[in-house]
Amino acid sequence: MDGKGRETMDRITFSRRTRVLVIAGTAAAVTLAGLSQLNAAPKTAPAEVSVGKKLEGFKLKDTTGKTRALAEFKDKKALVFVFLGTSCPISNSYAAPLSKLEASYRDKGVQILGINANPDETLATVSKHAEEYRLSFPVLKDADQSLANRLAVKVTPEAFVLDQSRVLRYRGRLDDSYTSRTKQKKDPDCGEIQAAVDAILSGKQVATPVTSAFGCSLVRPEKSAASATAKVTYHRDVAPILQERCQSCHRPGQVAPFALLSYSDAKSWATEIKEFATTRQMPPWKAEPGHGEFRDVRRMSDTEIATLATWADTGAPEGDPKTAPPAKNWGDGWSLGKPDLVLTMPVDYNVAATGKDDFRCFVLPTGLTEDKDVIAVEVRPGNPRVLHHVLNFVDTSGRGRALDEKDPEPGYNSGPGGVGFLPSGAVGGWAPGNMPRFLPEGMGRALPKNSDLVIQVHYHKTGKPEVDRTSIGLYFAKTPVKQRVQTLPLTNFQINIPPGEARHTLTQSVTLPFASTAIAITPHMHLLGREMKVTATYPDGKVVPMIFIKDWDYRWQDTYVYKEPLVLPKGTKLDLSAYFDNSSANPLNPNNPPKRVTFGEQTTDEMCFAFIEYVTDGPTGLRRGGLFGSARPNAQPGPLRRLIQAARQQR
Repeated sequence: MDGKGRETMDRITFSRRTRVLVIAGTAAAVTLAGLSQLNAAPKTAPAEVSVGKKLEGFKLKDTTGKTRALAEFKDKKALVFVFLGTSCPISNSYAAPLSKLEASYRDKGVQILGINANPDETLATVSKHAEEYRLSFPVLKDADQSLANRLAVKVTPEAFVLDQSRVLRYRGRLDDSYTSRTKQKKDPDCGEIQAAVDAILSGKQVATPVTSAFGCSLVRPEKSAASATAKVTYHRDVAPILQERCQSCHRPGQVAPFALLSYSDAKSWATEIKEFATTRQMPPWKAEPGHGEFRDVRRMSDTEIATLATWADTGAPEGDPKTAPPAKNWGDGWSLGKPDLVLTMPVDYNVAATGKDDFRCFVLPTGLTEDKDVIAVEVRPGNPRVLHHVLNFVDTSGRGRALDEKDPEPGYNSGPGGVGFLPSGAVGGWAPGNMPRFLPEGMGRALPKNSDLVIQVHYHKTGKPEVDRTSIGLYFAKTPVKQRVQTLPLTNFQINIPPGEARHTLTQSVTLPFASTAIAITPHMHLLGREMKVTATYPDGKVVPMIFIKDWDYRWQDTYVYKEPLVLPKGTKLDLSAYFDNSSANPLNPNNPPKRVTFGEQTTDEMCFAFIEYVTDGPTGLRRGGLFGSARPNAQPGPLRRLIQAARQQR
């Protein structure tokens, strides 16, 4: 999540020797209504300005209503235009660094401007965006896209550097932080803007005058009206797919960086919709088909993907609005009704505007005076824009509180590997698209009295400061449960991955000494994990696939709930096979150069687990232990604790 398509960046490097930068983007302070182009459209459109050609004058209104002309910057030694988009996550990742740049060069003869060339972004939207992102530079509105057309702008963000004679000397990306729309380097080198401006100021030629900019497509108005008789149209064919597969996240206030509720929304992102759908990057669903049947599958069919691709390739026609499905009503209340117990983070947590993803743990005391059985859990994100996932663990040892006390900030840092200690149990979690459900009748998860919930919250950055205060709703069994959900850890602790090894395989097998029924499975690896497959072989030799993750990504950890409980007879053999990539070619490798990696709880260590949630019949079905041993304090350690203790001794 090293493939940080959903992470924002604040690692842009600019030289302090730069004297003048003019940033043309949508992100900027906006205060007046009605932005318009001042110069009358010429009868013949000006020719495109390529590198080495001079840009002729223009007049645009800024957001204060003042007319700004190219000529007023005649004393500046260099100008830099960067086209940005308010709803483009890549553009937004540059908002804070550009504001910092403006502040640094404000007294050094630097003039920073912004230009909004996106036709569907209203003044109100741009104004709100500028305020939220705390942008310090003014913005110009290229309402008819005349400047964007003269510079042949293709994506946002895209930079253009001109010398004092207004000759275009550079065009392309701002720096090399991104290697594609979804691939971001961990340690970017010197930016292309810096190199180009330094060359201009020193009277030299720009060494690399053209680079490829990665970002969101700049939408141009359709040349002709879309026909309702087109083969694929938005209202009839595309909207139903977006409603079912995308809108749970892609709507205002939710985790996705832009909305897909209207034709205008979708048309602006038609190219990206096709790309992310055809490569199956979105919607996020890691379980391969044919290897277990699960609930809430966030995976498009081949037909749906073909429909989206055809729509994008044919110009994204709108079609007849009368053929559109009714708009979906997204409720904001507790979907399962009023919980029996609501636990809320004790204080607000401030999420930084930019930087790496944040894995933060918060301790929520239950205050229970008697043991309970949990039959459902519902997570209500305080700020869905920044929440990637939430995992809920039970702590009866007080170790979570101890870690919290050592950290001066709210909660404590854990990294994606876990909560920093072995919990006493688990009671579900949340990720975008997961729907809360009650366990089958008669089943429950143990939650002992005086216990704490320790929730691990994965935050990602949006490019502006955010605040979160998430709540957890717990639903308790009203009658005694017949089967208590337990967890079996299928794992291999003998992890010893040599540096540079691109395909290191681990396997593990266990034969069940009792009959059980699996209801869910949770694969878990860290940054080097690439694949995991789990199968069940019945005593009669029949092989039943349980799950196959072909493209593991620690940012999209999930609990996969079986559509129908999977019966596992006594004597069933469970097999796990996984492989890890510890080579320098792995963009998620935390070590450069690669180092030997062994088992451990830290992010830079590794794990190899398939946590299988199950129930049994008879007396064993009511034990409170299972995975972690008894959930009661001072009890004997369970199988996972004993295995980890043994692994540590062997190390």
